[in-house]
Amino acid sequence: MKVLLHRHRELCERAVDPLEIAVGLEAHGVTDRTAARCRHRDVFSLAEELHARVPRNTERPSPEAQPLPVPRVRAGWLLLTALPGALGAGTVTELRLTEGTPRLLVALGGLLAVALATRAALRHGPLAGPPGTRAWRTAPGTGTGTGRSAPGARAGRTAPDPRAGRSTPGTHAGRSTPGTHAGRTTIGTRVWTLWLLGYALLGDGLLHALLTGGPGAPPTGAPEGPWPTATAPALALLLACAPAAWCAHLLAAGAHRGLTGSRTLRQFTAAVTPRLSGAYALFLAALAALLALCGTLLHQPASYPQALTLGALLLPARLLTTHRHPRLPARALGAAVLVEALALALPAAGRLPGCAFLAVPVQTLVAAGGEAAVPVLACGTAALALLWHAGRTLTRASAHAPTGAPE
Repeated sequence: MKVLLHRHRELCERAVDPLEIAVGLEAHGVTDRTAARCRHRDVFSLAEELHARVPRNTERPSPEAQPLPVPRVRAGWLLLTALPGALGAGTVTELRLTEGTPRLLVALGGLLAVALATRAALRHGPLAGPPGTRAWRTAPGTGTGTGRSAPGARAGRTAPDPRAGRSTPGTHAGRSTPGTHAGRTTIGTRVWTLWLLGYALLGDGLLHALLTGGPGAPPTGAPEGPWPTATAPALALLLACAPAAWCAHLLAAGAHRGLTGSRTLRQFTAAVTPRLSGAYALFLAALAALLALCGTLLHQPASYPQALTLGALLLPARLLTTHRHPRLPARALGAAVLVEALALALPAAGRLPGCAFLAVPVQTLVAAGGEAAVPVLACGTAALALLWHAGRTLTRASAHAPTGAPE
């Protein structure tokens, strides 16, 4: 307890109430297990004792902090999140009207335009990634910034900067994440996401061709070709970028209201948990409707299992990345990519003399559930892991610390 008092004295002196101390402790990595070692049932109980023990700092009053505004719907990010779906629909339309070399040029141009539009959509609005530095600051004069408060904070409440060099019980002193590692994580996440979207478009057709002796020709973009492409689920996933942004916005607004109305961390968790579940359910319902619409308009199979499991994986991965927890999403996406890559590589390797046994696992899986079993197994397992992790992480008050400009 004395160590905690020494490390967090400045936070406790400026705190308005125990909830502010609890949010700050949680942001510094203090957990209920740490509180149990101090003979407290949870972090909030520990914060109450710290608040009672440390006298308020009346000699050096902190400047009044301006609470951050409630997340608002803005026309800019509304248009940007709708742009990938609009460009994808235009590309699919042009592909149906062209043949030969112009068709290839249209496909390449459409893929480039969609990639740039998706990148822009993920850099603005509710789906924007975290900035290089967290926007939580301590008051001026403490050496860390501007005195802005956490969302929903009452007047005069400021939140600590979790990047402070003080260690906490249960964490390793002096350990920090190098910028190069964060950059590798971001690049890896982008590469894995592109692979998963590409597999949704081409993977099932390529796997079928590999298992039946092909492919004998490159993809033509036609669903009835030797290497069929699944344009309906790919287009639906692009159109789902807008519902994903809306769900992220609703979650952020709900977290803001939860911080405003909660008096303990448990109250905040109880308030945010149903909102998080509702955001997932709303997104999957919107994606299912888009799949039905695209399948009907394009006269193609909607591929519900593959697309829904991929959507269930990508949404929590983006939400966790947005709230500054990018490592596990990168690993989960990478694991799904590894499974899909092995499913394509093993049948190809099985054609080598004496290596037919390598293709047996994939052949058995496809015989049981069709080509769709591979992405469903890969993305579904990773999605369950991320949903469980998000349920533990995104329901914490510290996960909803405000961030500044996107990366």
